[in-house]
Amino acid sequence: MSERSERIMKLSAVVPHPARERSEVGGVSIRVIVADDQEIVRTGLTMILNAQPGIEVIGEAADGRQAVELAQRLRPDVCLFDIRMPGVDGIEATRRLAGPTVDDPLAVVVITTFDLDDYVYAALRAGARGFLLKDAGPALLTQAIHAAAHGDALIAPSITTRLLKSFADAGPAGPPKQPIAALTDREEQVLATLARGRTNSEIAEELYITLSTVKTHITSLMAKLGARNRVEIAMWAYETSRVRNGFGRSSTSER
Repeated sequence: MSERSERIMKLSAVVPHPARERSEVGGVSIRVIVADDQEIVRTGLTMILNAQPGIEVIGEAADGRQAVELAQRLRPDVCLFDIRMPGVDGIEATRRLAGPTVDDPLAVVVITTFDLDDYVYAALRAGARGFLLKDAGPALLTQAIHAAAHGDALIAPSITTRLLKSFADAGPAGPPKQPIAALTDREEQVLATLARGRTNSEIAEELYITLSTVKTHITSLMAKLGARNRVEIAMWAYETSRVRNGFGRSSTSER
């Protein structure tokens, strides 16, 4: 009973790193909530993140219901959720905090042990901004948190192609959403490379364009597709078979 009480107390605790000063990134650290039903995993993730400059874990939860309550109360910059949790799972927690009907969605990164698990596809549909496998390592985990906090997204490179292809094969009930304006040849190229899991820097190098040009094209893609983040852009690319068709309609350069 005492162990259970101790776990329950941890669910609503605000856990700032005692030695951290909130001045690493623009004067304020990235505030994160971690939710995982396994205490050893939750503790490990918290230790990894608190050891990174500019990141501070402000709360922990052992199930989705408590995670949602904590997130709604603390309004963190990023939520890091396991998929499989008792009661309200990570998918439903993501939907309640980041789904299409949420007025002020939070950034959620899903982390899971299960490669090619159907739950991961559901997490994307629920509004997850990114996802990782639990063996991703501290560097990739840190990148994902920073990306989500800045309105971007990061998908584990090892599963990007297989996961999104499977998502597309499952397919939406209706036809894919049409862009509000035709994509340019360069936008088609950026779209295809992004959908294969390339970072902005890798896209710039592959297409021989500047980093700022890549960001401009991604912003334009989001506007034309009505996408909230890179994950939704990539999902649309697979739904419309853009990736299978290579770099889009043309290989002309637009420097």
